[in-house]
Amino acid sequence: MRLARIAHPDGVAFVTIDRSDAQAVAREIADHPFGTPTYTGRAWPVPDTRLLAPILPSKVVALGRNYADHAAELGSTLPASPMIFIKPSTSVIGPNVAIAVPASSERVDYEGELAVVIGRPCRDVRAEDAASVILGYTVANDVTARDQQRADVQFTRAKGYDTFCPLGPWIETELDPSDLALRTELDGVTVQDGRTSDMVFTVGDIIEFVSGIMTLLPGDVLLTGTPAGVGPMVVGQSVSVTVEGIGTLTNPVAARR
Repeated sequence: MRLARIAHPDGVAFVTIDRSDAQAVAREIADHPFGTPTYTGRAWPVPDTRLLAPILPSKVVALGRNYADHAAELGSTLPASPMIFIKPSTSVIGPNVAIAVPASSERVDYEGELAVVIGRPCRDVRAEDAASVILGYTVANDVTARDQQRADVQFTRAKGYDTFCPLGPWIETELDPSDLALRTELDGVTVQDGRTSDMVFTVGDIIEFVSGIMTLLPGDVLLTGTPAGVGPMVVGQSVSVTVEGIGTLTNPVAARR
């Protein structure tokens, strides 16, 4: 099932989208996207709507150095356990919304990633039970002010600016995340080309580790790390992240106002 959040002529709604072509229809979910959906009966042709960030999480928990080739390109060693950090909910934007580059940074990088969306409150989840707490998967860009990351050592400022967590275009609920192609393009040129099978810690490992520290709530998002090929974006460019089985998330790059 494909879950999305849209702006339509009458407001904003959670919907399911039944097809991926121009004839697709968005059907409004009555209450919330968690569990088996019930419908209001309202529906709109997808071309008449605007895709928003598919979820508004209470928190985004992200992983660093979860691909060996990415750790190597940063000159870093692989962590013995998942290395996590939090991006604020205010960093989340949806498809086609501009990533705003702050004047305080001289280098802002793209980082294409697979994102996991939590489906129910959970704590102390075992890796083998992780699927039971997952709503689905979406595409993410863990935008990073690389110069500030290096200067600060910890990641809060570098990862936390408004617009630094694009998510979308929707959530796929039926997906095996173990071996998916992940590609990032900058102005149409491929700059990252990896597979989720190269992750050091699996989705189950990540959920077990994070839920052993903090309670995860419905809609919370876990970013699973990025493969090699990270690099800078500049104002006027466009960055697209594609994850096999989900779709493509595209955002322009603009100056922060």
